[in-house]
Amino acid sequence: MRALILVADGFEDLSLYLPWYRLREEGVDVTLASPLMHALTGLHGYVIEPDCPIHTVNPDDFDLLLIPDGRAPERLRQREEAVDVVRTFAQDGRMVAAMGHGPQVLISAGILDGKTLTCSPGIRDDVRMAGASYRDEATILDGALLTGRGPDDLPEYCFQLMALLKATEAVGAR
Repeated sequence: MRALILVADGFEDLSLYLPWYRLREEGVDVTLASPLMHALTGLHGYVIEPDCPIHTVNPDDFDLLLIPDGRAPERLRQREEAVDVVRTFAQDGRMVAAMGHGPQVLISAGILDGKTLTCSPGIRDDVRMAGASYRDEATILDGALLTGRGPDDLPEYCFQLMALLKATEAVGAR
């Protein structure tokens, strides 16, 4: 199984690192993709190096897309290559997981109409305007879309993410 994490400067450190490490613990091959190939700094000062630029990513090579919280989603949604990756994952019915402000990229990709999700309360009106139903819950799973409200909900989010991965493996998807 392979996972792609879209990341940019201003990522929320916990919502990147905790799922990233949890996926790696399960043997998932994880790739960090960013619009630019330079060291990226999180909101709390942690620095990471991306593995590849987003424009080189082939979505067909991955089973899961993850978008962390923070200010990074606002930067990512302004990059058409990031929006295209998200749109391709959704159109192909592959797993997409977004935390906190991560659904901002989903909004820009136009994939939320008719979906039920959670997110940071600060963007709940944006989610509703995109045609989705917002619920103030720790996590929501709607088909292959997993959303989390914010960093305080990471234990439940990671639990649901691992359950989704195991269910996908059990039915022999990809």
